[in-house]
Amino acid sequence: MKGKEKQSRAGPYYKWWVVLLLWFVCFLNYADRQAISSVLPLLGADFGFSAVQLALIASAFAWVYAGAAPVAGLAADRFPRKGLIIAACSFWSLFTFATAQCGGLWMLVGTRALTGLGEAFYFPAAMALVSDYHGGRTRSRAIALHQSGVYAGTILGSWLAAELAQRHGWRSPFYLFGPVGFLLAAVLLFSLREPRRGAAENSSPAEERTLSLRESWRAIARMPAVWLLMGAFFLANFVAVIFLTWTPTFLVEKFHYTVGSAGLNGTIFIHLASALSVVLAGCLADWLSHRFVGGRMQVQFAGLLAGSVCVFWVGTADTKLTLMLAMICFGLCKGVYDSGIFASLYDCIEPRARGAAAGLMNMVGWGGGALGPLFVGYATTYGHQSSKTENMSQSIAWSAVFYLAAAALMAAAWTVYARQIKGASPPPCHPAS
Repeated sequence: MKGKEKQSRAGPYYKWWVVLLLWFVCFLNYADRQAISSVLPLLGADFGFSAVQLALIASAFAWVYAGAAPVAGLAADRFPRKGLIIAACSFWSLFTFATAQCGGLWMLVGTRALTGLGEAFYFPAAMALVSDYHGGRTRSRAIALHQSGVYAGTILGSWLAAELAQRHGWRSPFYLFGPVGFLLAAVLLFSLREPRRGAAENSSPAEERTLSLRESWRAIARMPAVWLLMGAFFLANFVAVIFLTWTPTFLVEKFHYTVGSAGLNGTIFIHLASALSVVLAGCLADWLSHRFVGGRMQVQFAGLLAGSVCVFWVGTADTKLTLMLAMICFGLCKGVYDSGIFASLYDCIEPRARGAAAGLMNMVGWGGGALGPLFVGYATTYGHQSSKTENMSQSIAWSAVFYLAAAALMAAAWTVYARQIKGASPPPCHPAS
C-alpha cells in the first residue's frame, strides 16, 4: 500500500522521469554486451581464437539470454519490477567485471553466458513497468525513447571499449563497466517507483490478480498475430546481432580500420541513425495506431522492407563512402522497426501477461540473435570465396534475405491482427487506451 501511495503522489511528469532512469540502465545494458564485440580482434590475437571460437563467445550471451527470457517474463508478472531491474543490473555488472579475469575460451564463454542471464531479466520487467505508466497515446514514444538507450549504449560502449582496449588491453573496459553498474543500481533503489499493474489502461485494483501460468499462456496463445510478431523478431534480430558482433571485425579486415576506429565507426553510423529514427517512428506509430488497426505494425513493416535492401548494400559495399551511406540507411530502417517491437506486442496482450509475452518475445528473438554470429562465423571460415574477407562480405549481404522474410511475417501479423480485432466482441486488446 505504501508503494501505491508514493505512486499516487508522483507528479504528472514522473512517468517520463521513469523513462529517463531506465534509459541509463538500457544504455549500460547494451554497452556491457557490445564491449565484447569491440575487443574480438584483440581476443583473436591474444589467444589465437578462430572466427568460430570468437562467434561462440559472442553467441554464449545470446543463447543464455534467450533461454532465461521466458522465466524472466513470468517473474516480471509476479514480482515487483523495480526489484527485478535492480537485481538484474547488479548481477550482470558482477559478471561484466568478472570477464576481465578470464584466461581462456571457456572462461570467456562462461562469463558472457552469465552476463546474458542477468540481462535477460531486465527488458521484460522494464517494458512492463513502462507500459503501466504510459497508455496507448504515449506508449510508442516512451518505449522508443527508452530504445534510444540501446543505440547510445551500443555506440559509446563499443567506442569506449575499443579505445580502452587498444590503449590498456582488452580487459580494461570490463573493469570500468562493472562498477558503473553497481552505482546505477544504487540510484534506482532510491529513485524508481513500482506502479500498479494495468494502471495505464485504468483497470481496477481487482484486476491486479496474478494470472496463473496457464492463463498467461492462453492470453498469449489466443492472438495469432503475436506468433507472427515473434517470428519477425527472430529473423530481424538474427541480422541485428550479426551487425553488433561482426561489424568492427568487418571494418578491420576489409577496410583496414584500426581496432579503436572500427569500434566507433562500426556502430556510430548505424546506431546514431537508429536513435534518430526510432523516436520519430514512435511518434508516427502512436498517431497511426489511433487511425488504423495495426498502425504500429505498418510502421515496422516499412522499416523491415526498406532495411532488407540496405543490409545487402552493406555487404556489397567496396568503398568506405558507400559503406557508411549503406550503414546509415540500414540504421534508419532498423530504428523504424525497433520502435514498435514491444509496443505492437502490447497492443495484443492484456497487462497482466505482458511480462510473460515480453519474455517469450526475447527468447524467440535472441534465439535468432544467437544464430546470426555463428552463421557469419561458419561462412567466413568455410565459404567458397577466394578469401575469408570475401566470405564475410557475402554472408553479410545475403543476410538481407532474413530481413525480407521478417517483413513478410510483419505484413501477415498486421493482416491477422486487423481481422481478429474487427471480428472480436469485445476486442481482445485496446491499443487506443
